[in-house]
Amino acid sequence: MLRALDISRSALVAQRERMNIIAGNIANVNTTRNAKGEPEAFQRRYVEFFSESTHGKKNVESEVGFRVHVDQSTGPRLVHDPGHPDADPETGYVAFPEINLVNEFADAVLASRAYEANTSAIQMTRQMAEQTLRLLQ
Repeated sequence: MLRALDISRSALVAQRERMNIIAGNIANVNTTRNAKGEPEAFQRRYVEFFSESTHGKKNVESEVGFRVHVDQSTGPRLVHDPGHPDADPETGYVAFPEINLVNEFADAVLASRAYEANTSAIQMTRQMAEQTLRLLQ
């Protein structure tokens, strides 16, 4: 039963991080400058999940692992706005992040549901442990 709790716990941490990354993407949907203050569109981030073995090959215990990646596959979304402070002086185009809010919100709902499912799994495991202890008394 402890394995089930460990797996659900690691999945909760991973889904929480996924929600944080999604929230960051949504918050930076109109960000046109980098941390140094230079004109550069924010790049979308995403979480990649994987199963990681923690105890060798004989007695394999899996935990949910995750990596945060920066989406390099798409360029910025160019919008013609010559009056914007970050517009290219020659063309008048501003580079905005290529973030689709509909996809981000859908991912947020999926992450929320996965978080709830793992919370339910932890509660069920706890109830099973309590029932086992009652039977042993």
